Amino acid sequence: MSKVAIIMGSISDMPVMQDAIDILKQFNVEVEVDIVSAHRTPEKLFDFSKNAHNRGISVIIAGAGGAAHLPGMVASMSPLPVIGVPVKSSNSIDGWDSVLSILQMPGGVPVATVALNGAKNAGILAAQIIGSHDRKVLDTIISYKEELKAAVNKAAEGLKK
Repeated sequence: MSKVAIIMGSISDMPVMQDAIDILKQFNVEVEVDIVSAHRTPEKLFDFSKNAHNRGISVIIAGAGGAAHLPGMVASMSPLPVIGVPVKSSNSIDGWDSVLSILQMPGGVPVATVALNGAKNAGILAAQIIGSHDRKVLDTIISYKEELKAAVNKAAEGLKK
């Protein structure tokens, strides 16, 4: 079974990152969660990044606020796809510093970046990556998207009444 690692720079990021945890559990994708600070625990960051693929991790979701170096630093050392979640934190400039820190990666070090506080979409994207080679996860995503479509159609019908 494929596993997604969800890491964050601080416990204060947990309320945002919980959305990724919840959606992945809904899709029956195994999740590993940890705090890995790019600035306060660099040795842990190096170990995590270089060894995640050896521990059965398929995709890494990294959430960070402020300078938000975590996703890029992980991507620089890991062969796995990394999805960055910019977090609007207490020390951020309306979250733009986080968005740009994660989005503006140099060539050769890609980080897929979702919207500010967009951990749910990060979880969905991670599941879609896994679904490209795991039919059970793919079928769950197909059902989820059908449910989204049905909810929109129901709301549209409600407007017509």
